[in-house]
Amino acid sequence: MKEYQPYKSGKVREVYDLGDSLIMAATDRISAFDHILENTITGKGAVLTQMSRFWFSYTEDIVPNHMISTDNGEMPEFFRKKEFQGRCMKCRKLTMLPLECIVRGYITGSGWASYKANGTVCGIRLPEGLKESEKLPEPIYTPSTKAEIGLHDENISYEQSIELLEKEFPGKGETYAKELREKTIALYKKCADYARERGIIIADTKFEFGLDENGNIVLADEMLTPDSSRFWPMEGYEAGHGQPSFDKQYVRDYLKAHPEGGYLLPDEVIDATIAKYREAYHLLTGVEFQEI
Repeated sequence: MKEYQPYKSGKVREVYDLGDSLIMAATDRISAFDHILENTITGKGAVLTQMSRFWFSYTEDIVPNHMISTDNGEMPEFFRKKEFQGRCMKCRKLTMLPLECIVRGYITGSGWASYKANGTVCGIRLPEGLKESEKLPEPIYTPSTKAEIGLHDENISYEQSIELLEKEFPGKGETYAKELREKTIALYKKCADYARERGIIIADTKFEFGLDENGNIVLADEMLTPDSSRFWPMEGYEAGHGQPSFDKQYVRDYLKAHPEGGYLLPDEVIDATIAKYREAYHLLTGVEFQEI
């Protein structure tokens, strides 16, 4: 059996090169505040992979994606071991674009802090009088740079996103920027409407895109997972304060409340976190999450 080594390690995923394709294996690592925590969240990688699989299939009418298969039986023997079951996605190779495409449907987090300070979010002027966690009149697109592990992503304006893309793809910057904004908002609207019918508010999320061999934009990485999104329960939602969540905001809140603990989580926070991830999967897909 051929042994494979990851050629790239992200905060959560290990990426393996098969030559004509890639395998992305989601680990149980969790990051917060651009830092990989000392703990792992048992079973988290499988939930992330299966949730991304669900959303990629649901949105392929809007934009093509990189997913080929999540069936380990269709991968080399090395990836059929128990430790990889359910957490691998075989993917098309792409030229990744240097942006995180963030879309916000509700005002919260850093967006709320910015709005309180000057009435804008990432340079976009919003109506006066909004409350914390309030639904925006229309979703807004707020791209950011992609930083290396341990560094902070930087929010940039739409105009700056054009400049960044133009540097890497001369003559294509404005075309790509416009398409990324349109695809990001279209994806969010379709999925947010779907989730709302199933009891979850998608407050905001981020997408990543790449280019195929013909220069077409393709959705990549992960999609609408509790790692990349803010999921709130519809039940009990009320603007004017922070919301309970199904995502890793629970971990962030714990770390902020216990700075003396560094980046170490107690067992009860680990258990509650994976329970929230599993509940979100169940609500969104309609089936209980099953380990594969």
